[in-house]
Amino acid sequence: MIRFFKKYPLSLVCLALVWYLSIWFLPPDYIELPSINFLDKWTHFVMYGGTCSVIWFEYLRSHQSLNKQKLFLWAWLAPTLMGGVIELVQAYCTTNRSGEWLDLAADAVGCTLAVGVGLLLRRIIKCKKETM
Repeated sequence: MIRFFKKYPLSLVCLALVWYLSIWFLPPDYIELPSINFLDKWTHFVMYGGTCSVIWFEYLRSHQSLNKQKLFLWAWLAPTLMGGVIELVQAYCTTNRSGEWLDLAADAVGCTLAVGVGLLLRRIIKCKKETM
C-alpha cells in the first residue's frame, strides 16, 4: 500500500481534489462565472482528462512495460465510474448539487482523451529510449 502511495502521489491528490470540488466546494456568491456555453461540461472534461493524464504519467514513470488491462482499469474505467458515483452522490445525497448524465459523458470524454495522451507519451518515451 505504501508503494502505491509513493508511485502515484499526484494522482491521489488529483482524485481527492475532484471529490472535494464535486461534492463540498461551492464558489462564493460574489464570484461571477463567465458566460461560456457548457462551462460546467468543459470543467468536467478538464478535471477528468487532467487527472487521467496524471495517472498515465505516473504509471509510465514507474513501470518499464505497459499493462493494458491495468491501465484500462485504473486510468480509464475507474475514474469514469468514479464520475458516475459522484453524479449519483450529487443527485441523491446533496441539496446544493445536481447530478447530470452529460457531466458523466464529459468525464468519460476527458478520460478517453487522456488515454490518447498517455499512449502518445508512451510512444515518445519509447522512441527516445531507442535513439539513445
